[in-house]
Amino acid sequence: GDGTIKGRCQTFVSYGLSLTSLLLCLLTIIASVYSVTNDIEQKQIYITLTKPVRRHQYLLGKLLGIMLLNIVLLVLFCAGIYFITTAIPGFFKSSQEELSSLANEFFTARRGLTPAEPDVSAEVRETYNRLEKTGRLPPEVLTDPAVRKDYISALASQLKYSKYSAAVGHDLMWDFYDVKPLDPNQKLFVRFKYQVAVNPPDLQVYGKWIVGDYRALQAGTVPQTPIYAFDRKDAVRTFYEIEVPSDAVADDGFLGVAFLNTTQNNTVVIFTPPDGIELLYKADTFTANFIRAAFLIFLRLFFLGCLSLFAATFLSFPVAILLCVAIFSIATISNFVVMSFDYLSENISTIYSYTARPLMKLLPEFDIYNPTKFLVQGRLLSWQVLAKAAASIVCFKGLLLLVFSLVIFKYKEIAKITV
Repeated sequence: GDGTIKGRCQTFVSYGLSLTSLLLCLLTIIASVYSVTNDIEQKQIYITLTKPVRRHQYLLGKLLGIMLLNIVLLVLFCAGIYFITTAIPGFFKSSQEELSSLANEFFTARRGLTPAEPDVSAEVRETYNRLEKTGRLPPEVLTDPAVRKDYISALASQLKYSKYSAAVGHDLMWDFYDVKPLDPNQKLFVRFKYQVAVNPPDLQVYGKWIVGDYRALQAGTVPQTPIYAFDRKDAVRTFYEIEVPSDAVADDGFLGVAFLNTTQNNTVVIFTPPDGIELLYKADTFTANFIRAAFLIFLRLFFLGCLSLFAATFLSFPVAILLCVAIFSIATISNFVVMSFDYLSENISTIYSYTARPLMKLLPEFDIYNPTKFLVQGRLLSWQVLAKAAASIVCFKGLLLLVFSLVIFKYKEIAKITV
C-alpha cells in the first residue's frame, strides 16, 4: 500500500480475495476433472452406474459436491479476510484524517455517477454544412464517402472535447440526476482530475466550484436547498475529492456541479472522460458489498465447475486440466483480449469478426466482474451488477457447458463388451 491505514486495508483485501479466488478456482478445476477421469480410469464408475443411478445424476452429483465444498471454503476464507480487515485499523496508530479517509473511501460502498455524454449531432451537422457552403471542406471529403465519414467523426470528437474544456474565465456545468444517498446526514464527494492544455509554472490550477441545485438561480427564484461554494488550488493530473453535505441534493434527486476557470490560470482546464468528473455517494455498507463480492467469486467457481466436468467427459486428466487452466487464464483478461482483437480486426482484416470473435464472446468476463475492483475502491457492487454477472456467467455460459457435458457423457462409451 501507500503506507496509510487505508492503503494497508486495500492491499490486504486485494491480495486476500485474489489469492482466495485463485486457490479455489484451481481446486475446483483439479477436483472436478480428477473426480470424473479417475473414476473412469480406475473403473470405479462401473460400480456406480450399475446401480439405479443415471449418468446425468452422476455428473450433477459431482458438481453439487464440488460446489458444496466451495461454499464451505469460500465462507471460511472470506470470513477470515473480513474480520482481519475490519480489525486492521486497531493495530496501527492513525490520525483522525486517515480514519476519516478510511471510512469515506474504503469501508463504504459508494455509487459513482458520471455526466451524460453531450449530444453534438446537431452542432456537427451545422458545422459541416457551414464548411461545405463556404468551400472550406477538403476535396476528398466531398468525393470519398469513407473519408467523409472519418472527417465527420473527427469533427464530432472535436466538438465533444470542447464540452469538457473551460477556457480562462469560462465555466463548465454538470447535471446529476437520481442522486439517492443512503444516509442524508453523510457527505457527498465530487471527484475530479485536472488536465491542462499548457502546464502552469507550479503545476497547480485555481478553481471555484459551486455545488447544489442551481436551477432556482437560473430561473431567478430562491433555492430550496443550500448551495455550497469552494475555492481550491489543486495539482494537475491528480485525483481530488470535494466533500459536500447531502442536504445540497434537491428533493427530486438533482445535484448540479459547476467549475469556473479563474483568471489566476493561464491555461485551458480539461476534464477528460470517463474519470474527469464524477459524483460519489454512499449507497450501501461495506459488509453488504463484501458479501456480494463473495457471491461474485462463487459465480466463477460454478462456471469453472461446469467447464471442468465438460472437459472431463471426453478428455484425459492432464489434457482436461490444461484446457481448463488455459480458458481460466484467458477469461481473467478476456475484455482486454476482445478489445485488442477488435482493434486488430479493424486495421488488418475482417476474418476475426466471423471466426474467433464469437468464441471470445463465449468466455466469461472475469476481469470485468472482478470483486477486488469494487472493494478496494469502495465502489458499490450492486445487486443489478451481480444479477447481470449471474445471467452471463452461470445462466448462459455455465449451464450451456453443463448441458453439453450431460449430452456427451450420456452417449460416452464407458466400457466395451469383448468376447
